[in-house]
Amino acid sequence: MSRHVFLTGPPGIGKTTLIQKVTQALKSSDIPIDGFYTEEVKEGGRRRGFDVVTLSGKRGPLSRVSSDSSTSRRECRVGQYVVDVVSFEQLVLPVLRNVNQGSDAEKKICVIDEIGKMELFSQAFIQAVRQMLAGSGTVLLGTIPIPKGRPLDLVEEIRSRKDVEVFTVSKENRNSILQDILAAVESCRQ
Repeated sequence: MSRHVFLTGPPGIGKTTLIQKVTQALKSSDIPIDGFYTEEVKEGGRRRGFDVVTLSGKRGPLSRVSSDSSTSRRECRVGQYVVDVVSFEQLVLPVLRNVNQGSDAEKKICVIDEIGKMELFSQAFIQAVRQMLAGSGTVLLGTIPIPKGRPLDLVEEIRSRKDVEVFTVSKENRNSILQDILAAVESCRQ
């Protein structure tokens, strides 16, 4: 039986949009939910980076396009983006800790959008996700990238878990898959 639900698919296919729709539906049913999603930051029509946005409305930088080509060895980079691990951890870790605490009378839902290369620069984040996957009080509703290039350990771990249901989002199904995802999340809460 599934205890967690993850969406996967190519970049720009609509994973975050679906997560936001599922979140709205669950919130309107008074289901306890918290977490975060990532949002593109654009300036003058060009992507400048990504922000982390918590469900309570706090926002901070996840990454920005690097302006200088000389890279310090301590910088965490994904392509042209420099990842702000400190900002990410300051925003996300308290949310993950709070979701994990409290009564087990009702399973809470924790939204994690996404578990990707940028987020995986944080060892504390990896640890928090693994704890939630192992625990029984929280249902994870998250997104993971499609396999591409070198496998990401935590992503492959999630993909291969028996207690995780993975939905692959495509152009063909992204407008019709919402109810299936909601039903999967509801069954994880039982």
